[in-house]
Amino acid sequence: MKKLCFPVLILLALVVSACGSNAGNSGGAAASSSPSASGALASAAPESTAAAETSPASASGTITYQSQNGPVEVPAHPQRVIVLSSFAGNVMALGVNLVGVDSWSKMNPNFAEKLNNVEAVSDEDLEKIIELKPDLIIGLDNVKNVDKLKQIAPTVVYTYAKVDYLTQHLEIGKLLNKEKEAQAWVDDFKARMEKAGEEIRTKIGDKTISVTENDAKQFYVFGDHWGRGTEILYQGMKLNMPPKVKDAVAKDGWYALSLEVMPEYMGDYVIFSRSSAMDNAFQQTATYKNIPAVKNNRVYEVNAMSFYFNDPLTLDYQLSFISKSILGK
Repeated sequence: MKKLCFPVLILLALVVSACGSNAGNSGGAAASSSPSASGALASAAPESTAAAETSPASASGTITYQSQNGPVEVPAHPQRVIVLSSFAGNVMALGVNLVGVDSWSKMNPNFAEKLNNVEAVSDEDLEKIIELKPDLIIGLDNVKNVDKLKQIAPTVVYTYAKVDYLTQHLEIGKLLNKEKEAQAWVDDFKARMEKAGEEIRTKIGDKTISVTENDAKQFYVFGDHWGRGTEILYQGMKLNMPPKVKDAVAKDGWYALSLEVMPEYMGDYVIFSRSSAMDNAFQQTATYKNIPAVKNNRVYEVNAMSFYFNDPLTLDYQLSFISKSILGK
């Protein structure tokens, strides 16, 4: 990544003088990164936190978003939002215009059409961010250059594991002055998820299900709050995680393992978040082929790049995929 150069410092100084007191502060809600790829989303574990609130729009066209670090003045109707990590799908689901997103969102095939004319940016692309003229910047609290970003536009960052995945969407709704729309989606999604979960439990009983993924060196299994459909399967549908997986993911939410021990962590059903860019020759090995879920055709493969996140667009896709895979509809 390019480091901030002298001309950009000059440009930043001009932006600061123009923006004055419009710089924002950091906030607090949930998201995270994949253990195998630092830009991919995983959601927060459900923990209690003080709910953020918004004040009525002022005459200047702003609202006050109450983040965990204090109030932030943000546009009442943002028009040029940049998302530096995790929340592009939340913003798109609420019909708010994006001008820049993180590279993982840009590479998501489910987002391709919507993000066709949106720039890929990182927290180090300060010059590019300035050129995009954002009126709001959103990201995780591990983004770099937060103080500089605040000089460009109001900036709100969220902390992993502060709230659950549905509350996270409500927080984004409050931030974007779209709380009613966010709540309506959450209510509808929960109803659809619970209905599908009831049908799946009726079909498979107390059988277990694992969510797996691979990279160039090893495999992963995931707990109930790490994207890839885990929130739906374990939190929403109340399906059973294999006991060995439950123990393994207790500390970090995910667990890395080798091919040799993989059969011990595979449930009766398996969602395999598969990357075509990786070496998937292991699927031709006797170890893999003899896994009961493989032999029973209960391993359901999905494109990993489209399955990482837990925003509304991805959750809708995951729910549809899980229902079609297990229920056949």
